[in-house]
Amino acid sequence: MSTAPPQTPASESEPGFRRTLTFRDLMVYGIVFIGPMAPVGIFGVLDAKSGGAVVLVYLIATVAMGLTAFSYTQMVRVVPRAGSVFSYARAGLGEGPGFMAGWMVMLDYVLIPAVAYTFTGIALNSLVPSVSRWVWAALALVVTTLLNMLGVRIAARVSFLVVAFEVVVLAIFVVAAVVWLAQHGAARPWDSPLHGTSGFALGAVMGAVSVAVLSYLGFDAIASFAEEHEGPSARVGRALLVCLLVTAALFVVQTWLGSMLTTETPAQLAAHPADQGSIFYTSVDHTIGHWMQVLMTLAKALGASFSALTAQAAAGRLLFAMARRRRLPRMLGHLDAQAGVPRRTLLLSAVITCAAAIWAATRDDGLDQLSSVVNVGALCGFTLLHASVVGWYAVRKRGGDAAVRPLQHVVVPVIGAAVTVWIIVEANRAAQWVGLAWLVLGLIVLGVQTARAGSRRDGNVGADQ
Repeated sequence: MSTAPPQTPASESEPGFRRTLTFRDLMVYGIVFIGPMAPVGIFGVLDAKSGGAVVLVYLIATVAMGLTAFSYTQMVRVVPRAGSVFSYARAGLGEGPGFMAGWMVMLDYVLIPAVAYTFTGIALNSLVPSVSRWVWAALALVVTTLLNMLGVRIAARVSFLVVAFEVVVLAIFVVAAVVWLAQHGAARPWDSPLHGTSGFALGAVMGAVSVAVLSYLGFDAIASFAEEHEGPSARVGRALLVCLLVTAALFVVQTWLGSMLTTETPAQLAAHPADQGSIFYTSVDHTIGHWMQVLMTLAKALGASFSALTAQAAAGRLLFAMARRRRLPRMLGHLDAQAGVPRRTLLLSAVITCAAAIWAATRDDGLDQLSSVVNVGALCGFTLLHASVVGWYAVRKRGGDAAVRPLQHVVVPVIGAAVTVWIIVEANRAAQWVGLAWLVLGLIVLGVQTARAGSRRDGNVGADQ
């Protein structure tokens, strides 16, 4: 156990958050962000990419995110601060790597709400085709942004009701699907979700994993609320792990049942990308019935919107934390005195999200492209998170020699980093190029900041002489 005292949430000279969130609030935020029905929106994309091995894709993604969650638990105990990966990499690796970790995960935090709003647009458009996807997405963005502006407690209470509704609808779906399959039989072989419908291809499966991790990205947002949790920082790490395990079980069950209900083959879905976003709803409509499709569509639309709410809140806190450390414009490092939230960064996140969501909602392949780009940014950030565990405990030895445990502080993080790098390599080429461009831009920004800091130091030395 570390002998070093945990870092304080913020120095007296820095604006700090109010500690109002309970363990249940953290769990609610995590599950809302992840979404109990998260696979519904990308089931078609994963089915097409993996050749029908969707359950295997989620099992591999669970292992990858489990390793990442473990590294989060190691760092949140010693660095219980807003900013998540930015704060951890900064503590474990230094200022430069810390900035790059925050910069890369920014691509995830700022754009992932756009993915969620796109899900909402697709779901509601399937019910009301006369209203365009982008209109539904923009409407959801306005409502959730206003809730975020009112404060973290109000958003947490509303989110709890949304989670409860989604879980009830998912339970109804599971029962109805099992009954229908018992009466009519499965459209595909029962074991096909583990190996595919026409043979196993590791490259195809790993390419799908690079998209599937999108479903899990909400668990890491829990760490962004570390400064607002009223209890010990260890509970934040516990909430991360519990959320991951609960949602993993839900994902495996619903994707297995969805595969059994889907008559379209993975090859057919790959040939018609416009059908991928709505295939789960269509399959439910053609089998269980229209009533179930409507119920799931409403639950998914509502759940995705509030997943975006949590994502937007996490994005606002990441941008705030980086501005507080002078890594982004100082004007963004401001907390609203009344609501206790970073309203300026929330609004900035909303503007970027709105543009990305409208772009994705107006393209047939927008969901696939946006999902892959988001995940590459997150996976780069996760890789630096794993490195920060090794840096903090084994290299810098901040907790003292006795605190270094080779298995949990070196072996697990190294394996976790290898897995995230592998998933990045298997991502689609367009996402890799966007991620590379974002990385290069971040290095340029870091270089400019470093040069300015050096000039200020030289100026101070000259003035002193």
